Amino acid sequence: MIKAIVLDLDGTLLNSRKEITPDTRQALLRAQKAGIRLALASARSLNGLARFGRQLELERDHGMLICYNGGLISDAQTGQTLYSKAMPKELAAEICRFLKQYDVIPMIDRGKYLYLHDAFGGKIHYNGSELDIIRYEARSNEFLICETEDLAEWIDFDVPKILVAAEPELLDETEEELAAPFRDRAKAGRTAPYYFEYNAKDADKAAAMLQAFETAGISPDEMMAFGDAQNDESMIRAVGYGIAMGNAVNSLKQAAFGVTDDCDHDGIAKAIYRYIPELKDNVL
Repeated sequence: MIKAIVLDLDGTLLNSRKEITPDTRQALLRAQKAGIRLALASARSLNGLARFGRQLELERDHGMLICYNGGLISDAQTGQTLYSKAMPKELAAEICRFLKQYDVIPMIDRGKYLYLHDAFGGKIHYNGSELDIIRYEARSNEFLICETEDLAEWIDFDVPKILVAAEPELLDETEEELAAPFRDRAKAGRTAPYYFEYNAKDADKAAAMLQAFETAGISPDEMMAFGDAQNDESMIRAVGYGIAMGNAVNSLKQAAFGVTDDCDHDGIAKAIYRYIPELKDNVL
Protein backbone atom coordinates (compact mmCIF):
# COMPACT_ATOMS: atom_id res chain seq x y z
CA MET A 1 0.00 0.00 0.00
CA ILE A 2 1.36 3.41 -0.97
CA LYS A 3 1.31 5.86 1.94
CA ALA A 4 3.46 8.71 0.59
CA ILE A 5 4.13 10.31 -2.80
CA VAL A 6 7.28 12.38 -3.37
CA LEU A 7 7.45 14.69 -6.37
CA ASP A 8 10.31 16.42 -8.11
CA LEU A 9 9.19 19.79 -9.45
CA ASP A 10 10.64 20.99 -12.76
CA GLY A 11 10.05 18.55 -15.60
CA THR A 12 7.98 16.33 -13.30
CA LEU A 13 5.16 17.96 -11.33
CA LEU A 14 5.38 21.10 -13.50
CA ASN A 15 4.76 20.96 -17.23
CA SER A 16 6.83 22.87 -19.78
CA ARG A 17 4.88 26.03 -18.91
CA LYS A 18 5.89 25.64 -15.23
CA GLU A 19 2.33 24.82 -14.20
CA ILE A 20 0.58 21.94 -12.43
CA THR A 21 -2.03 20.69 -14.87
CA PRO A 22 -5.62 20.40 -13.59
CA ASP A 23 -5.74 16.60 -13.98
CA THR A 24 -2.43 16.11 -12.16
CA ARG A 25 -3.53 18.41 -9.35
CA GLN A 26 -6.83 16.57 -9.04
CA ALA A 27 -5.10 13.18 -8.88
CA LEU A 28 -2.79 14.36 -6.10
CA LEU A 29 -5.64 15.93 -4.12
CA ARG A 30 -7.55 12.63 -4.42
CA ALA A 31 -4.50 10.75 -3.19
CA GLN A 32 -4.16 13.10 -0.23
CA LYS A 33 -7.87 12.73 0.56
CA ALA A 34 -7.32 8.96 0.59
CA GLY A 35 -4.75 9.43 3.35
CA ILE A 36 -1.55 9.49 1.28
CA ARG A 37 1.04 12.03 2.45
CA LEU A 38 2.60 14.30 -0.21
CA ALA A 39 6.06 15.85 -0.44
CA LEU A 40 7.78 18.11 -2.96
CA ALA A 41 11.50 17.44 -3.42
CA SER A 42 13.50 19.87 -5.50
CA ALA A 43 16.73 21.78 -5.92
CA ARG A 44 14.62 24.90 -5.43
CA SER A 45 14.55 26.97 -2.25
CA LEU A 46 11.76 26.89 0.32
CA ASN A 47 10.45 30.12 -1.16
CA GLY A 48 10.35 28.46 -4.58
CA LEU A 49 8.39 25.43 -3.35
CA ALA A 50 5.86 27.13 -1.09
CA ARG A 51 3.37 28.31 -3.72
CA PHE A 52 3.18 24.89 -5.35
CA GLY A 53 2.69 23.38 -1.92
CA ARG A 54 -0.29 25.69 -1.46
CA GLN A 55 -1.75 24.61 -4.80
CA LEU A 56 -1.64 21.01 -3.60
CA GLU A 57 -2.97 21.94 -0.14
CA LEU A 58 0.04 20.41 1.60
CA GLU A 59 -0.75 22.44 4.69
CA ARG A 60 -3.78 20.20 5.36
CA ASP A 61 -1.97 17.03 6.39
CA HIS A 62 1.65 17.81 7.21
CA GLY A 63 2.89 17.69 3.62
CA MET A 64 6.63 18.07 3.29
CA LEU A 65 8.77 20.58 1.40
CA ILE A 66 12.21 19.09 0.68
CA CYS A 67 14.43 21.90 -0.63
CA TYR A 68 17.98 22.37 -1.91
CA ASN A 69 18.26 18.79 -3.19
CA GLY A 70 17.63 17.49 0.31
CA GLY A 71 19.42 20.23 2.25
CA LEU A 72 16.31 21.37 4.11
CA ILE A 73 12.99 19.80 5.13
CA SER A 74 10.01 21.91 6.19
CA ASP A 75 6.58 20.83 7.42
CA ALA A 76 4.12 22.66 5.15
CA GLN A 77 1.42 22.68 7.82
CA THR A 78 3.41 24.04 10.76
CA GLY A 79 6.27 25.80 8.94
CA GLN A 80 8.69 23.96 11.21
CA THR A 81 12.16 23.20 9.86
CA LEU A 82 12.67 19.49 10.47
CA TYR A 83 16.18 19.24 9.04
CA SER A 84 18.78 21.63 7.66
CA LYS A 85 22.18 21.03 6.08
CA ALA A 86 24.24 23.87 4.58
CA MET A 87 27.76 24.55 3.37
CA PRO A 88 29.99 26.35 5.88
CA LYS A 89 30.22 30.04 5.04
CA GLU A 90 33.98 29.75 4.50
CA LEU A 91 33.48 27.08 1.83
CA ALA A 92 30.70 29.06 0.14
CA ALA A 93 32.96 32.13 -0.03
CA GLU A 94 35.80 30.02 -1.46
CA ILE A 95 33.51 28.69 -4.20
CA CYS A 96 32.37 32.22 -5.09
CA ARG A 97 35.97 33.41 -5.38
CA PHE A 98 36.81 30.40 -7.56
CA LEU A 99 33.90 31.15 -9.90
CA LYS A 100 35.26 34.61 -10.74
CA GLN A 101 37.55 33.10 -13.39
CA TYR A 102 34.56 31.81 -15.38
CA ASP A 103 31.91 33.63 -17.38
CA VAL A 104 29.09 32.47 -15.12
CA ILE A 105 26.38 34.03 -12.97
CA PRO A 106 26.44 32.88 -9.32
CA MET A 107 23.31 33.46 -7.23
CA ILE A 108 22.52 32.86 -3.56
CA ASP A 109 19.08 33.09 -2.01
CA ARG A 110 18.30 34.13 1.54
CA GLY A 111 14.72 34.44 2.68
CA LYS A 112 12.76 36.25 0.00
CA TYR A 113 15.85 37.71 -1.69
CA LEU A 114 18.11 36.51 -4.49
CA TYR A 115 21.61 37.97 -4.19
CA LEU A 116 23.92 38.41 -7.19
CA HIS A 117 26.45 40.76 -8.72
CA ASP A 118 24.57 42.36 -11.60
CA ALA A 119 20.78 42.33 -11.93
CA PHE A 120 21.03 43.27 -15.61
CA GLY A 121 23.76 40.82 -16.62
CA GLY A 122 21.71 37.66 -16.91
CA LYS A 123 21.24 37.04 -20.63
CA ILE A 124 22.02 33.52 -21.86
CA HIS A 125 21.01 31.61 -24.98
CA TYR A 126 18.99 28.41 -24.92
CA ASN A 127 17.02 26.58 -27.61
CA GLY A 128 17.69 29.31 -30.14
CA SER A 129 16.39 32.20 -28.04
CA GLU A 130 17.69 34.66 -25.46
CA LEU A 131 16.72 34.05 -21.83
CA ASP A 132 17.02 36.55 -18.99
CA ILE A 133 18.05 33.93 -16.47
CA ILE A 134 18.00 36.24 -13.45
CA ARG A 135 14.47 37.41 -14.16
CA TYR A 136 13.45 33.82 -14.87
CA GLU A 137 14.86 32.56 -11.57
CA ALA A 138 13.40 35.43 -9.56
CA ARG A 139 9.93 35.03 -11.05
CA SER A 140 9.93 31.23 -10.78
CA ASN A 141 10.72 31.40 -7.07
CA GLU A 142 9.03 34.69 -6.16
CA PHE A 143 12.31 36.32 -5.15
CA LEU A 144 13.18 39.97 -4.88
CA ILE A 145 16.54 40.72 -6.51
CA CYS A 146 19.35 42.29 -4.50
CA GLU A 147 22.78 43.23 -5.88
CA THR A 148 25.99 42.87 -3.91
CA GLU A 149 29.40 43.92 -5.19
CA ASP A 150 31.17 40.74 -4.11
CA LEU A 151 29.28 37.61 -3.07
CA ALA A 152 32.38 36.07 -1.50
CA GLU A 153 32.85 39.04 0.83
CA TRP A 154 29.13 39.38 1.51
CA ILE A 155 28.57 35.83 2.79
CA ASP A 156 28.32 35.73 6.58
CA PHE A 157 26.06 32.67 7.01
CA ASP A 158 26.11 28.98 6.13
CA VAL A 159 24.77 28.61 2.58
CA PRO A 160 22.45 25.77 1.51
CA LYS A 161 22.96 26.36 -2.23
CA ILE A 162 25.00 28.35 -4.72
CA LEU A 163 23.19 28.44 -8.05
CA VAL A 164 25.37 29.06 -11.10
CA ALA A 165 23.85 30.01 -14.46
CA ALA A 166 25.79 30.02 -17.73
CA GLU A 167 25.59 29.29 -21.42
CA PRO A 168 24.91 25.54 -21.83
CA GLU A 169 27.95 25.17 -24.10
CA LEU A 170 30.21 26.66 -21.42
CA LEU A 171 28.88 24.26 -18.80
CA ASP A 172 29.36 21.36 -21.21
CA GLU A 173 33.04 22.29 -21.42
CA THR A 174 33.70 23.19 -17.78
CA GLU A 175 31.35 20.96 -15.76
CA GLU A 176 34.17 18.77 -14.45
CA GLU A 177 36.42 21.79 -13.77
CA LEU A 178 33.71 23.47 -11.69
CA ALA A 179 33.14 20.39 -9.55
CA ALA A 180 36.66 18.98 -9.11
CA PRO A 181 38.18 21.39 -6.51
CA PHE A 182 35.26 20.91 -4.12
CA ARG A 183 34.31 17.29 -4.70
CA ASP A 184 35.28 16.21 -1.17
CA ARG A 185 33.53 19.10 0.54
CA ALA A 186 30.38 19.85 -1.46
CA LYS A 187 27.92 18.22 -3.81
CA ALA A 188 28.22 19.81 -7.24
CA GLY A 189 26.61 19.16 -10.61
CA ARG A 190 24.21 20.15 -13.39
CA THR A 191 20.51 20.48 -12.66
CA ALA A 192 19.52 21.94 -16.05
CA PRO A 193 21.30 22.68 -19.34
CA TYR A 194 22.02 26.23 -18.09
CA TYR A 195 22.32 25.54 -14.33
CA PHE A 196 25.14 24.17 -12.18
CA GLU A 197 24.70 23.95 -8.40
CA TYR A 198 26.74 23.54 -5.24
CA ASN A 199 25.03 22.04 -2.20
CA ALA A 200 26.10 20.73 1.19
CA LYS A 201 28.09 17.52 0.85
CA ASP A 202 25.49 15.40 2.63
CA ALA A 203 22.45 16.91 0.91
CA ASP A 204 20.55 14.13 -0.82
CA LYS A 205 16.93 13.89 -1.95
CA ALA A 206 16.62 10.23 -1.01
CA ALA A 207 18.05 10.64 2.50
CA ALA A 208 15.85 13.68 3.14
CA MET A 209 12.76 11.91 1.81
CA LEU A 210 13.30 8.87 4.04
CA GLN A 211 13.96 11.05 7.06
CA ALA A 212 10.88 13.18 6.37
CA PHE A 213 8.54 10.20 6.67
CA GLU A 214 10.44 8.04 9.13
CA THR A 215 8.69 9.53 12.17
CA ALA A 216 5.33 8.86 10.47
CA GLY A 217 6.18 5.17 10.29
CA ILE A 218 6.21 5.10 6.49
CA SER A 219 8.76 2.71 5.01
CA PRO A 220 10.50 3.10 1.60
CA ASP A 221 8.41 0.22 0.20
CA GLU A 222 5.30 2.28 0.93
CA MET A 223 6.51 5.32 -1.03
CA MET A 224 6.08 6.40 -4.64
CA ALA A 225 8.50 8.95 -6.10
CA PHE A 226 8.53 10.78 -9.44
CA GLY A 227 11.48 12.41 -11.23
CA ASP A 228 13.04 13.29 -14.55
CA ALA A 229 16.73 14.19 -13.98
CA GLN A 230 20.00 12.72 -12.75
CA ASN A 231 19.60 14.26 -9.29
CA ASP A 232 16.37 12.26 -8.86
CA GLU A 233 18.03 8.86 -9.24
CA SER A 234 18.82 8.21 -5.57
CA MET A 235 15.22 9.02 -4.71
CA ILE A 236 13.82 6.83 -7.48
CA ARG A 237 15.98 3.88 -6.43
CA ALA A 238 15.17 4.23 -2.72
CA VAL A 239 11.41 3.66 -2.90
CA GLY A 240 9.16 0.77 -3.79
CA TYR A 241 7.58 2.66 -6.69
CA GLY A 242 10.17 4.88 -8.36
CA ILE A 243 8.58 6.35 -11.48
CA ALA A 244 10.46 8.13 -14.28
CA MET A 245 8.62 10.67 -16.38
CA GLY A 246 8.37 10.09 -20.12
CA ASN A 247 10.64 13.11 -20.61
CA ALA A 248 13.25 11.79 -18.13
CA VAL A 249 16.87 11.15 -19.00
CA ASN A 250 17.57 7.58 -20.12
CA SER A 251 19.63 6.69 -17.06
CA LEU A 252 16.68 7.49 -14.80
CA LYS A 253 14.29 5.44 -16.91
CA GLN A 254 16.64 2.48 -16.61
CA ALA A 255 16.77 2.84 -12.81
CA ALA A 256 13.02 3.25 -12.34
CA PHE A 257 10.35 0.76 -11.32
CA GLY A 258 8.21 2.14 -14.14
CA VAL A 259 8.03 4.87 -16.78
CA THR A 260 4.94 7.03 -17.21
CA ASP A 261 3.87 9.70 -19.70
CA ASP A 262 5.70 13.04 -19.86
CA CYS A 263 5.06 16.14 -17.77
CA ASP A 264 2.94 17.75 -20.49
CA HIS A 265 0.55 14.78 -20.64
CA ASP A 266 -0.27 14.13 -16.97
CA GLY A 267 2.30 11.40 -16.41
CA ILE A 268 1.93 11.68 -12.62
CA ALA A 269 -1.85 11.31 -12.69
CA LYS A 270 -1.67 8.31 -15.01
CA ALA A 271 0.82 6.51 -12.76
CA ILE A 272 -1.22 7.25 -9.63
CA TYR A 273 -4.35 5.78 -11.19
CA ARG A 274 -2.40 2.79 -12.43
CA TYR A 275 -0.55 1.82 -9.27
CA ILE A 276 -2.76 2.91 -6.36
CA PRO A 277 -5.64 0.42 -6.02
CA GLU A 278 -8.08 2.73 -4.24
CA LEU A 279 -7.75 5.29 -7.04
CA LYS A 280 -7.75 2.94 -10.04
CA ASP A 281 -11.32 3.83 -11.06
CA ASN A 282 -10.09 7.31 -12.03
CA VAL A 283 -8.62 6.81 -15.49
CA LEU A 284 -7.51 9.63 -17.79
